[in-house]
Amino acid sequence: MIVDPSDFLQWIAQFTLPFFRVAAFFATVPIFGNQLVPLRVRLMLALSASVLIFPILPDISTAAIFSLQTILLVFQQVLIGALLGFLLQVFFHVFVLAGQMIAMQMGLGFASMVDPTNGVSVAVVSQFYVVLVTLLFLVMNGHLVAVEVMVESFRYLPIAGPFFSGSAVYGLAVAGSWMFASALLLALPAVTAILIVNFAFGVMTRAAPQLNIFSLGFPFTLVFGIFILWAALAGFLPQYQQLSEAVFAKMMELYQI
Repeated sequence: MIVDPSDFLQWIAQFTLPFFRVAAFFATVPIFGNQLVPLRVRLMLALSASVLIFPILPDISTAAIFSLQTILLVFQQVLIGALLGFLLQVFFHVFVLAGQMIAMQMGLGFASMVDPTNGVSVAVVSQFYVVLVTLLFLVMNGHLVAVEVMVESFRYLPIAGPFFSGSAVYGLAVAGSWMFASALLLALPAVTAILIVNFAFGVMTRAAPQLNIFSLGFPFTLVFGIFILWAALAGFLPQYQQLSEAVFAKMMELYQI
């Protein structure tokens, strides 16, 4: 059997285009795309996933491998994969922002540590939430659902097919406001409880000015904030499920043409 070199290059192009979308997704998605995962591991994951999903993909009709059309298709696939991973990053940063709000009210805003997944310093409460959400995400097979949504993108947004619609692009922009609103709702019970404590200390200061409120209020607020965090863990799982369902629904909304 003689293989035509032009056909061989066409096969390479048909495999490379899905690979760019999968690689961009694994480069931006949480857990797989953080700095703790070596670049070679991410490339192997993307290559393995591309090999597995390539037989089930619809027929890909592309131009010559070195044409301008193929280069534009490469940029399109990278953008689609990166935007899908970006939405999951928004989901994880909901809990980072919520932890930051709670830490500022508790007086732990200065207590920060390096987040190894992003390489930046975050509050210890935010780091605690990130670790907790990561474990829940893996235990509930969120990574498998994310890969499934990415594979479904080839059915709704095929290679050389239509790009995101205007409503989908607008949904990506609105995802930023959804992140801040969700973080505020998540942190609102703890922030409100600590605010009431601070209000009570303000009343005490007016009633008994001789009390040293700074030496008394800070440790009490800190201890009470830790108690509030412990009490809030009872309702953390339903909130996580609601937010995870919302973000996966937003990912599926991107496919509405």
